[in-house]
Amino acid sequence: MIFCEKIVLDDVIRVLDSKEPVAVDSEWMRKVQDCYDFLKNFSSNKVIYGINTGFGPMAQWRVDDQYLTDLQYNIIRSHACGAGKPLEDKYVKAAMIARLGTVLQCRSGVHPEVVELLLAFINHDIIPFIPEHGSVGASGDLVQLAHLALCLIGEGKVHYQGQWRATAEVMGQLGLKPLKMHIREGLSITNGTSVMTGISVVNQRDAENLLDWATLASVWMNEIASSFDDLMAKEENECRRHAGQQEIARRMRALSEGSRCLQKREHALYDNGHEKEKVFEHKVQPYYSLRCVPQILGPVCETLQNARRVLEEELNSACDNPIVDPESRNIYHGGNFHGDYISLEADKVKIAMTRLAMTAERQLNYLMHDRINGILPPFLNLGVLGLNYGMQACQFTATSTTAECQTLSMPNYVHSIPNNNDNQDIVSMGTNSALLCKRVIDNAFQVMSVHFVALTQATDYLKIADKLASTSRAVYDRVRAIVPLFVEDTPFYEEIASVENYLRTQPLNLE
Repeated sequence: MIFCEKIVLDDVIRVLDSKEPVAVDSEWMRKVQDCYDFLKNFSSNKVIYGINTGFGPMAQWRVDDQYLTDLQYNIIRSHACGAGKPLEDKYVKAAMIARLGTVLQCRSGVHPEVVELLLAFINHDIIPFIPEHGSVGASGDLVQLAHLALCLIGEGKVHYQGQWRATAEVMGQLGLKPLKMHIREGLSITNGTSVMTGISVVNQRDAENLLDWATLASVWMNEIASSFDDLMAKEENECRRHAGQQEIARRMRALSEGSRCLQKREHALYDNGHEKEKVFEHKVQPYYSLRCVPQILGPVCETLQNARRVLEEELNSACDNPIVDPESRNIYHGGNFHGDYISLEADKVKIAMTRLAMTAERQLNYLMHDRINGILPPFLNLGVLGLNYGMQACQFTATSTTAECQTLSMPNYVHSIPNNNDNQDIVSMGTNSALLCKRVIDNAFQVMSVHFVALTQATDYLKIADKLASTSRAVYDRVRAIVPLFVEDTPFYEEIASVENYLRTQPLNLE
């Protein structure tokens, strides 16, 4: 794949999923060189932050010319002090692509070697050790990006071909030379939002996948309940002017095409023949978790659409400081490293995913609760009641995991703590927000995996597999291949994990 003029979010996701190699258009590389040349000429005999001054609150101290190269190495080595478990490979690789996107805006003034080495790391799957903790989200991800920069200069350790190895050893094996400091490479690589952005790119892929599964689960739920299909009717949803609601209803109509389980209200209730009925055996309107799916998942859909827009803009933004502008022949000092955009979107996605998990948990409760659904045995127990327990305990897992999502949904964006001698007096906590969002997404997949096992079990009890819509039936077959019909009590936590892996790796793509 050749990045040319703009980095597209779907292209990044494809690179992450397929390990497709990445290249940069030659015209873009020329502009990187031009920006470097401008900075080299412009910076002579001027005071420019991070080139001949200290960093942060120490910017008031000038650094002697003889130490300017040391200055760039020092910010990398001093800030490589994160803690916690290493980020998984996919998040680090996405962060490297995000860092590449910043450098390619040609406003950083770095030497083209930075682009070339980032490309080499990405294409060889050389994954720097970047710990989970260390960023306050302004000046971006200083600590975690310092760990990336540490590897680019040939120090630290990397994950390569399944092993943690010394960076210098891996680079030597592949014939790669460590990055040298030219003017401001140390500051530019460490300064910005690339780690929180990289994590959020992966989160976006997973969240969109979850929304598709939640939409299908909701259609399948209504098939099991023999609901009236007007809950997803075009006329019903278009009179409320929200695009997300209308989109979810459209997807539900497409997914339910051909179903022989859903009922037509005009046939069942509007025709003559009900004059003497006082109590209707079939619910005139189902519970909210079944009936209000377009209204519940619609805002989730719109939240993800906006998050996608923000992420793509961030991937194509210069997010370091200062900004080197060859066009205006000037250098601007500001705060493009501030992570508020990513932090706020991560919190919104996190809340949306919690709402999605809550809806799935309530639908699961409908399947478990015989006095509510009126058509299924307690806990989908196909054995002897009292002796066997069906999916009773599985509901505990789904409910407790959903509860954790609710706790984690407290917005992190508002948890600024001043630091850095109060130079950083308001910060975004963007990487923490992205990591908490990741945790909620992981939880939501676990809830959804239990839900799909339950949907499959309910389908078998009712013997309606042949009446399901085609997509519901196809997924029923796939889940049954993982978790065969069960009557006797048996541990199947491994099967639930396998269903989760299926949901993660086999997206529906309902767009």
